[in-house]
Amino acid sequence: MDVDAYLARLDLPVPAAADLAALRVLQERHLARVPFENLSVHLGETIELTEEALFDKIVRHHRGGFCYELNGLFAALLRELGFVATLHAAQVFDDDGVPGPPLDHACVLVRIEGEQWLVDVGFGRFSRQPLRLSAVDPQPDSEGEYLLLDAPHGDVDVLQDGVRQYRVERRPRRLSDFAPMAWWQSTSPDSHFTQSLTCSRPTAQGRVTLSGDRLIETVDGVRNEVELPTEAAVRLAYRVYFGLRLTRLPVPPGDHPLTTPAQNPTMNPT
Repeated sequence: MDVDAYLARLDLPVPAAADLAALRVLQERHLARVPFENLSVHLGETIELTEEALFDKIVRHHRGGFCYELNGLFAALLRELGFVATLHAAQVFDDDGVPGPPLDHACVLVRIEGEQWLVDVGFGRFSRQPLRLSAVDPQPDSEGEYLLLDAPHGDVDVLQDGVRQYRVERRPRRLSDFAPMAWWQSTSPDSHFTQSLTCSRPTAQGRVTLSGDRLIETVDGVRNEVELPTEAAVRLAYRVYFGLRLTRLPVPPGDHPLTTPAQNPTMNPT
């Protein structure tokens, strides 16, 4: 991996040490600079889960991605920088509190001085700072209050403001383990990602999301939504808010065959 190029994408120098302070900076900057987006699904692009392909997409072409892509490549960067980082599967809870299928989500665990930390740069609106895996008390973050609880079989449930978000496996996974589920997420009419179009990232004041022609900005808790009138305006929003220079616009879900209404969204971009 070209670590210098990846860090240039984040506008960061090489950290002096692989410690918690550096991890916090890396996570927050990654969230701010690399958007959570599923544009490939609606551009007809194949999701290829190899570090080389992800580096080409995210670093060389300044794109974003969804969980398998973002956390998969971020875990590789952390290892290159000297962190002990492993990729883990998670089951995302639906609105009724029922966990989804295995490998529904990918996140990262980082071990620093004997302590494990949960890091996630691919779940939309989520913690901006690492979460201590063994903590018994709530952990405050600018995105809410997080609580990590023991779950069956040694897994860990992650709660945001009292609501279960996902259940993390303790067992480490390889990036290739997620390939079948990534294919399903990007092709099935039952997948949330084929039913929605989103590009989102946190800002200093809140969050900005572009969903088709709808631009949604949250500033200090106040949500404002506008409909962009032209394709040129949509292209400009992608460039200004997310640094994406698209040669063509993704096709909104309602304009192609995958039009089944969403059932179990696996992230909350706004």
